[in-house]
Amino acid sequence: MSLRKSFIVVDDHPLYRHGVVDLIVQELHLEPVGEAGSIPDAMALLQKVKPDLAIVDISLQDKNGLELVKIIRSEYPSVVVLVVSMHEENLYGERALSAGASGYVMKHEPPQNLLNAVRTVLEGRVAVSDNLRERMLSGIVGGRHSGDPISRLSDRELEVFGLIGRGYGAAEIAERLHLSVKTVNAYRDHIKEKLNISTAADLRRYAVEWITEKDK
Repeated sequence: MSLRKSFIVVDDHPLYRHGVVDLIVQELHLEPVGEAGSIPDAMALLQKVKPDLAIVDISLQDKNGLELVKIIRSEYPSVVVLVVSMHEENLYGERALSAGASGYVMKHEPPQNLLNAVRTVLEGRVAVSDNLRERMLSGIVGGRHSGDPISRLSDRELEVFGLIGRGYGAAEIAERLHLSVKTVNAYRDHIKEKLNISTAADLRRYAVEWITEKDK
């Protein structure tokens, strides 16, 4: 029986999955025990293997990856979860940790950052930037305060809201999140309702202002 730490990768882009597996095997000599591109596939995989680590992307085709993080934390508490995402840490880092992840890495970061994060979470520590750690410790993490309307948004709604704030239109958001334009527009309507916003222009303005504040 291998004494090496084992891991799985859950991401809906096969090339990215393969690249992550190759990188971790070559540099950290961990044992890959499976890959998945969706939450159902990931759950089926977890029933067969018991990895030490699950590397999970937020943007999956069927649901937001944070839903999978919550399931893993509930049903497989011994599995350490590291979230990877195209989204900035200041948008999703705190939500990922609240869902049960032990770390958060952005996909555009250098490969060494991913390797460092893997080492860190497998050592039982939290892998986030110093900036997010300081904000969490000081209790001023944006979007999670009691009464903050953004906290009413679901994880997927927040994902759409953040992309609106970055200037993406419905078609671009649909492409990035592997959704239909109709579904994106439905999310936009839900967001407007939850934030008590009546027009698309007001939604864009609010989203841009929120993103600008988060980027400070």
